[in-house]
Amino acid sequence: MKKKVVKIATGIILLLVGILIAAPFVLEGKIGQIIKTKVNNGINGSFDFAEADLSLFRSFPNAELRISDVVLLNNAPFEGDTLFKAGQVGLTLSVYELFKDASEPIQLKSLSLDKAFLNIQINEAEQVNYDIAKETSTEDSSNSDSNFTLDLQDYNISQSRVVYNDIAGGMYVEVSEIEHRGSGDLSLKSSELQTNSDALLSLRMDGTEYLNKHEIALEALVGIDLETFTFTFLKNSGRINQLPLVFEGFVQVADDYNDVDIKFQTPSSDFKNFLALFPEQYSKNIKDVATTGNFMVEGEFKGKIDEIHIPTFRIDIRSDQASFKYPDLPKAVENIVIAAEVTNETGLLEDTYVTVEKASFGIDQDRFAMNAKVWDLTGNTRVNAQIDANMNLANLSRAYPYAAEKDLKGLLKAKVSTSFDMASLEKKQYAKTRTSGQLSIDGFEYSNEELTAPVQFQTIAMDFKPERVSLNKMQGTMGKTDFNVSGTLNNLLGFMFNKEEVEGNFNLASNTFSLNDFMVTESEEVKNTEPTEEASNIKIPSFLNCTINAKAQTVLYDNLVLKNVEGVLRIKDETATLSNLTSSLFNGKLAVNGEVSTKEETPTFAMRLGAEQFQLAEAFNELSLLKVLAPVASALQGKLNSTIQISGKLSPDFTPNLATITGDVLAELLETRISPEKANVLNAMATQLNFFKPEKLNLNGLKTALSFNDGVVTVKPITFSYQDIGVTVNGSHSFDKNLNYKATLQVPAKYLGSEVNNLIARIDDSSLQNLTIPVGVSIGGLYSSPKVTTDLTSGVKDLTASLIDIQKQKLVNQGKEKASTLIEGLLAGKKGNTDTTTTKTTTTDAVKETLGGILKANTKKADTTKKDSSAAATKNDVVKEAAKSVLGGLLKKKKKDTVVVKKDTIK
Repeated sequence: MKKKVVKIATGIILLLVGILIAAPFVLEGKIGQIIKTKVNNGINGSFDFAEADLSLFRSFPNAELRISDVVLLNNAPFEGDTLFKAGQVGLTLSVYELFKDASEPIQLKSLSLDKAFLNIQINEAEQVNYDIAKETSTEDSSNSDSNFTLDLQDYNISQSRVVYNDIAGGMYVEVSEIEHRGSGDLSLKSSELQTNSDALLSLRMDGTEYLNKHEIALEALVGIDLETFTFTFLKNSGRINQLPLVFEGFVQVADDYNDVDIKFQTPSSDFKNFLALFPEQYSKNIKDVATTGNFMVEGEFKGKIDEIHIPTFRIDIRSDQASFKYPDLPKAVENIVIAAEVTNETGLLEDTYVTVEKASFGIDQDRFAMNAKVWDLTGNTRVNAQIDANMNLANLSRAYPYAAEKDLKGLLKAKVSTSFDMASLEKKQYAKTRTSGQLSIDGFEYSNEELTAPVQFQTIAMDFKPERVSLNKMQGTMGKTDFNVSGTLNNLLGFMFNKEEVEGNFNLASNTFSLNDFMVTESEEVKNTEPTEEASNIKIPSFLNCTINAKAQTVLYDNLVLKNVEGVLRIKDETATLSNLTSSLFNGKLAVNGEVSTKEETPTFAMRLGAEQFQLAEAFNELSLLKVLAPVASALQGKLNSTIQISGKLSPDFTPNLATITGDVLAELLETRISPEKANVLNAMATQLNFFKPEKLNLNGLKTALSFNDGVVTVKPITFSYQDIGVTVNGSHSFDKNLNYKATLQVPAKYLGSEVNNLIARIDDSSLQNLTIPVGVSIGGLYSSPKVTTDLTSGVKDLTASLIDIQKQKLVNQGKEKASTLIEGLLAGKKGNTDTTTTKTTTTDAVKETLGGILKANTKKADTTKKDSSAAATKNDVVKEAAKSVLGGLLKKKKKDTVVVKKDTIK
């Protein structure tokens, strides 16, 4: 019997365990689909998740459901926007809930959210993205239960974030790094909820950042009355950064409004409470700071919240004759007086006032004081403020541990008052504002890691008037640079409070202005690092709209020294336009017009440069652009006139990206001489043409035109003379100096050796004295090691055949007219046509006889009794030898028996 009982009990246990193991696999799909159906049926949006994991073991007899990668998307007008998402949502519910029909409500006992994001948006049309519940009829809503009911015992939110972005109202609130826990029995009509919260709070209104990741913490015991929906703060303490606060009161939720009655205050009047307002990274450890005087914050919110009203409220901040001193700093901040309040007595948002009756402090003999009043915050905001200061800025770092790379220096004197309303600023009616006073700083020094040297301002003096701010003087130095700036700002208030451009006109004068002082030298580590996104996004500020008239006796840029620089710089719409800049450079004159724009992701530039009387050698040594466009200029001495139009994209360091530049160049060479030792291409030509001597090439007055695009420079045909040889050159080269050029030389026959000249003399026609042949020259390879080839051999062969044909026509008695026609054709670069009535054999024999007669006039005549075949063979050899002699005279060094040419020819 006992054995049977044990067997039965064992079987039941195994069956139950089997059910517990198998049930999740059976019910997972069902419960997941029920949740999706219930949520999607009740919203105007799209709810989904990756998977649902159901367990009956972790919290038996309850079931635990974990839903991963939850996403809730909006419908129009926020189509596709994320309203809510979470890495994981955990739900604890009774096992019984798993067997409910999809139409029945599910009761939750516990809830957890991990890595959740709630994104609340209000667009320009004041439409909200969170109003997604589907409308139901009154009858349906009264007779139906909600999809979920709460029987929560505890809940938890970790590593989560909430964003409230009211575009229409200009308010942005973000609560990040949320860690929140709550426990209590919410199934009761009356209960208590214990909560603990930590988060970072950011607040921005109308573009002004008031809070930036300020630490907030709250430990609260909340009484909950679900019959009247009243939440009462029973025992509560919190802090903002290090400032402690205690509060009490209640919030009641009604159908059409919420009723609020909350009071708060600092738990003590210790002045350390003031230092605690600031984030710890700025105020440091305040535990050992010595303080005197008091500091208190207290206030209340009371009234109803609905679509029109907010609670009336009052926030008082007070301190009187207080001081503090950090133990490791030499000076104390004394005579601190603060009297400020924020109030609203009507419950209408536009009736909110911010009043700073007085805020003042002193360090030694230095004094700072201000007062201000701001009202009508949501309408035509009005401001009235005064500042009176006389301070040694160096004392600030001696009394307060603010974070700075360098200590401030300088004597500040300011006495400025202003009164304005936003409507006047928006309409640029500055005459309706009331701003006056003076501000000056002497001996001010500013530096940071982005500057190569500190900027030292000897004097800054400004006058404030309603229409404009006059910069009377701003004199200083930075490295080798000295500057003196004066000018006007036309809308400083509009820039500060209405997001307007800074409009101004300035004059800049300098004895020496070194642009190198404004450029950070990259370390090897930086050079070998991939460009960062920040480095590739240098921008001309979009808020600048100003004109700068500049004069400098000397401007230093890299290795260049520009003298007597004058020009106008116009900055607007993220574009800097340079007009009529003139300067002395390379013993000549430089003119520049152009612009640089950073409106697009990659900055662009377009420039027109004018060079007059530049010294070529200096310009080539210092200008990388000239080395790229005209590498042959390295061998030239003399002067250069040029106009360059260039445009393209800029690299992250604001230098031209050579792969993107395009443009055109016109250039004229003056007083030019060749440096043979640097003329690689010309020397290579001289090895192929023995009559060509690079040092005797005269390029004075040569004008050229070229264009460049996609890394290739194209030179338009250039025509010039090498003594009495006409030369035409055209072609291209790449930025890496790969050459692809063609040259044609019209070479007079007299340069082709004594044999050719003897042929011309035998013909005895004066028109042949000016005979030339075109010699083609191909130039390739690299500029440092060029490869030069010519078609001189074929040219000489053609010339020899033409001369022989002319003499043959004369000797075979075909008339002077035919010979003259051949001569004209030869001079025109064409071979004359032979008489088609003459047989090929006869012509060939005549040519052989003619050539033999020309070249062998001083030798014995051939034996006429010999056979025709022997005579023909002898004359054929003579033709071959004549051709060899002609080519040898051109391609080799001249032999001693070569006829000496005239004085005006090349020896």
